[in-house]
Amino acid sequence: MSDSRSDILALAEERKALSVEAPASGLRRRWQVLLWSTLGPIAAILAAFVVSGLMLLVAGFDPLFAFATLLRGAFGDLRVISEVLLQATPLMLIGVGLAVAFRSNIWNIGAEGQFYAGAVLSTIAGIYLGMLPAVVLVPLVLVLGFVGGALWGVLAGWFKVRFGASEIVTTIMLNYVAIIGTGYLVTGPMIEQAGTYPQTAKVAEAARLYRFLPPTRLHIGFLLALVFAVIVYVLLFKTSTGYAIRAAGHNQTAARYAGIDVERTVLLAMGISGGAAGLAGAIQVSGLTFRLYQQISPGYGFTGIAVALLAGNHPLGVILSALLFGALRSGSEVMQISAKIPSVLVFVVQGLVILSVVSYGVYQMKLFGRLRVAKEG
Repeated sequence: MSDSRSDILALAEERKALSVEAPASGLRRRWQVLLWSTLGPIAAILAAFVVSGLMLLVAGFDPLFAFATLLRGAFGDLRVISEVLLQATPLMLIGVGLAVAFRSNIWNIGAEGQFYAGAVLSTIAGIYLGMLPAVVLVPLVLVLGFVGGALWGVLAGWFKVRFGASEIVTTIMLNYVAIIGTGYLVTGPMIEQAGTYPQTAKVAEAARLYRFLPPTRLHIGFLLALVFAVIVYVLLFKTSTGYAIRAAGHNQTAARYAGIDVERTVLLAMGISGGAAGLAGAIQVSGLTFRLYQQISPGYGFTGIAVALLAGNHPLGVILSALLFGALRSGSEVMQISAKIPSVLVFVVQGLVILSVVSYGVYQMKLFGRLRVAKEG
């Protein structure tokens, strides 16, 4: 009897110890994931700068002076900081949109074309509806930009749902359609009256975004991008719609058994993703360039892929990721001018950073996927 009692007490103590250790081990795992998610991107960026420094040294340039110039060009004073925020604004919107698509296991490579689609539609509204008051025209321009990008994204999603076409192929092809179509518009039907340059007339004053930090060019589009990132975070992680998007991305078969309309979810994810890129195009026109021209995007749609991957496809993480790439873009321009580094080498530095970040992002996604499979197994 005493032996049985002692066995029961020992078993109770063991279960108590396990109940204490389980939360502790879970907390330790969460800290390990957080540490890996923080240090991994930093290590990838540092590795890219080390390789870039060696390349600059071989080419006959002082890498320390070059990188010091880059930092000064990104954080030197209020004006250059505002330029970083301007560069980060479209990247933030595009990165958040792509994070939604990637979360649903859709490889949207068409943010560049969706950016152009939104820019075209918003420019049409800004030019031809200029008689409207600003309180009506500015929201209309932004909404139409979102709609233009969303329609361009949904078109690729419809090809996937209806015909099983690869979204990678269709989005890349639609990029060319949007870019070439924009070129046609700004050299033909929508060219400015003077006809000197391949660009449209300026949008009306009432269609332009308010600049809240004079004398800098920083406008409220940056604040809208921050708000949009928070809204998408709430949508993805605090609503049933976001759960459906993430569930369809994890396992479409299981999602269907759970009653989720996977086809509708694909279209919704592509609509949000394309709409975010289109909104970035609208903000670029109404807040910065005030007109549409052929090369209005310096590759924002493709850089946005690296922005989303670096953030682990987390909308709030995209904010920091976009700021990093905005600083890199803005600082690289100053590095080229002040350090007399050829533009080719500047692009190499940018490319190495993007390559290392994308490589880390893909590795992180595969690693977490294997961990999830192992846990489920």
